[in-house]
Amino acid sequence: MFRLLLVTTIASSINTSFYTVIKLNHSTPTAAITMALRSVDFEVFGKVQGVFFRKYTKEQADKLGLKGWCRNTSRETVEGQLEGPTGKVDAMMQWLKSTGSPSSKIDRAIFSNDKDISDLNYNTFEIRRDN
Repeated sequence: MFRLLLVTTIASSINTSFYTVIKLNHSTPTAAITMALRSVDFEVFGKVQGVFFRKYTKEQADKLGLKGWCRNTSRETVEGQLEGPTGKVDAMMQWLKSTGSPSSKIDRAIFSNDKDISDLNYNTFEIRRDN
């Protein structure tokens, strides 16, 4: 029985890393694709409450297939956590810094606890009750 394990890393122009694992068993190849996962906390400052920022954040996260949560804070900011493939997390971070909801005015976004993860901790992206 001959087995071959081949790991190839492919980096696209948006810094998305894919790890492709190909296992050959006899003459029947099987392939499993695993994406590098990342988690990051965020807080967005500016006019981000009362302008549907959380609703649009959830819609954007859902479009990108990200998991996590967001909520309003007593500091008049929106905070949350994102999880998903590295490139998608990068895209969401850019969206949080520069786009937001149509009526929002983003002054700045702060990102912390940026780390690689092996598994997702959330099943969906949800809007939580205010803090």
